[in-house]
Amino acid sequence: MNSILVYCELDGTRVAEVSLELLSKGRRLADALNVQLEAVALGADLSTLPAQVYPYGADTLHLFEDERLSPYTTLPHTSVLCRLIEEEKPQIFLLGATVIGRDLAPRISSALHCGLTADCTALELGDYEDKKSGVKIENLLYSIRPAFGGNIVATIVNPYHRPQMATVREGVMPLQRVRPDGCDGNTVHHNVSEYVSDADFMVRIIERHVKPQDNNLKNAPIVVAGGYGMGSKENFDTLYTLAHLLHGEVGATRAAIDAGFTTHDRQIGQTGLTVRPKVYIACGISGQVQHISGMSDSGIIISVNSDPDAPINAIADYVITGKVEEVIPKLITHYQQKS
Repeated sequence: MNSILVYCELDGTRVAEVSLELLSKGRRLADALNVQLEAVALGADLSTLPAQVYPYGADTLHLFEDERLSPYTTLPHTSVLCRLIEEEKPQIFLLGATVIGRDLAPRISSALHCGLTADCTALELGDYEDKKSGVKIENLLYSIRPAFGGNIVATIVNPYHRPQMATVREGVMPLQRVRPDGCDGNTVHHNVSEYVSDADFMVRIIERHVKPQDNNLKNAPIVVAGGYGMGSKENFDTLYTLAHLLHGEVGATRAAIDAGFTTHDRQIGQTGLTVRPKVYIACGISGQVQHISGMSDSGIIISVNSDPDAPINAIADYVITGKVEEVIPKLITHYQQKS
């Protein structure tokens, strides 16, 4: 067990950003464990993949190229990955907590009789001691994720079964290029027919429709976020006007979404997205730890809150103390005059 394996999810011929984030984190884990970092991709027309993954630290790239593997279907991907894991015997196997990852990971975990921690927000290494047997195990994967509706953070370990599997949410791991473009590694082209059977292709996708995202919150340079303190949906809607003037996107806390102020795809925090904009404007947000964990790495944080002692003010670079229903319209008027 001398490697960490990362599943590269594909959007056509492009590696999904969550997979590159996992390669970045996998590189750091592999260095700490002194093991190889390997990546695996399945699909058609994979010639550009080496140039995409090697800058993010992969030592080896396993390619399974076959027209029948694109777009994604469950059975052949499961068969290929189970066989590859049995051959390579990685210590750790990581996937994105996407629609595909959430479908694929539990099937592999069940087939290989190994543990799986889903929807992780952090991955660390640490030691473990079995209190019953007294056995001590070093350098286990600590899979960290919110539990009980985000009210606690659970650290989960898998001491006795391999690989240690985890799916990780998009945006929680920072992208980090560790090698220049054009660098090379060990690319292994596998014979797909040795890993699958005809029965794996019993399902065939005839037509595929992809709905574009309604927002670009994850990559927005400026985020205007609202909390329950906005008071009403009408007040919350003013944030869209402000965000439009600033060429940014609107985010929200879970409390604001539960109150019906906006849609779930705009949630930021432990049970939502993790964002790292250059400027984060928090409006009517108290600053619970569940929300702060999703935006604390922002470049500049501006808090607009009527409570001068709100917890979010402790991490804010600038604090505007006042009622949001008065401050936000003034900001809108100011930027309208400047534009």
